[in-house]
Amino acid sequence: MKVICSLCPMSCALDEGCWGNCHARCNRNGRIVAPGYGLPSAVQIDPMEKKPLYHFYPGESILSIGTSGCNLHCKNCQNASLSQVRADAVSTYTLLPHEVPVLAHEQGCRHVAYTYAEPLVCYEYTHACCEAARAAGLSNVLVTAGYIEEEPLRDLLRVVDAANVDVKAFDDAFYRVNCQASLAPVLRTLRILCEMQVHVEITQLVIPTLNDSVAQVRALCAWIVRYLGADVPLHFSRFFPQYRLRDLPMTPLETLLRARDCALQSGLHFVYLGNVDTPEGTETVCPRCAHVLIRRQGYSAVFDAAFEAGCCTRCGTALPGRWRSPERAFRNHQDRGE
Repeated sequence: MKVICSLCPMSCALDEGCWGNCHARCNRNGRIVAPGYGLPSAVQIDPMEKKPLYHFYPGESILSIGTSGCNLHCKNCQNASLSQVRADAVSTYTLLPHEVPVLAHEQGCRHVAYTYAEPLVCYEYTHACCEAARAAGLSNVLVTAGYIEEEPLRDLLRVVDAANVDVKAFDDAFYRVNCQASLAPVLRTLRILCEMQVHVEITQLVIPTLNDSVAQVRALCAWIVRYLGADVPLHFSRFFPQYRLRDLPMTPLETLLRARDCALQSGLHFVYLGNVDTPEGTETVCPRCAHVLIRRQGYSAVFDAAFEAGCCTRCGTALPGRWRSPERAFRNHQDRGE
């Protein structure tokens, strides 16, 4: 019996025993199931900045859980060994949803991230983990490409606190050629996230010759300002040759700095650079008085004395995001010996 999976815009029609485009869902006895339920392939503790989230409890640790599979097939995927394989073809751990908050508390984490590959394709597991974590007083973070239908997204976001959405390019042709997907569902996801008051940050991997033009950067930033607001943090990340794009060079620093300048000129207040070591792309600066409030060294956050509970005490400006006192965040790392 053929069954249609309605989770994402792929709408895979699956015969009995067949797996979907995402490698995570299949038809068993006329039902769509996710065989990877409770079987993540990666479980570890990360700094919040690694997600990357710079305006969501910076300096704190987060329990990170990664399942296999993805409904995009990006030629530049840095986690292809996890995202582009079936759930029954990778090494796994057993971690049931009710065990997630227990593990987080044992590791001194107040937050749980669903990350590494695409957490949305293992929807039932991600949803159940989020519910268990929320019930235990923990916050939930999605690191996602945002390729999902509206109804399941809205249901999941009831128990999600933050998301970093990877926008591959502000260009539908790029999505179709390089990701075998489309742009519109991702933009819809971003608007729903903001509508449902989930903290949102956006990442774009800047790939030489493919999505690095000034015109594309300006178009993306104009869309963010118009539909999401100028306070949404944007991260431009450096590309390194890998997977099926090994013939391209890594992104020049000059290209990233140019993209950041374009974003700031477009009206965005918080623009960061990833996979590079330059202060221009890691510091959180007060948008009103330009005082540097948070400096970052690698994945560590160093708070200025003028930063207090999300405010710049020099001018009284409140920064968008979710914050705890710098002292508490620092102790969280100290307690873990970091």
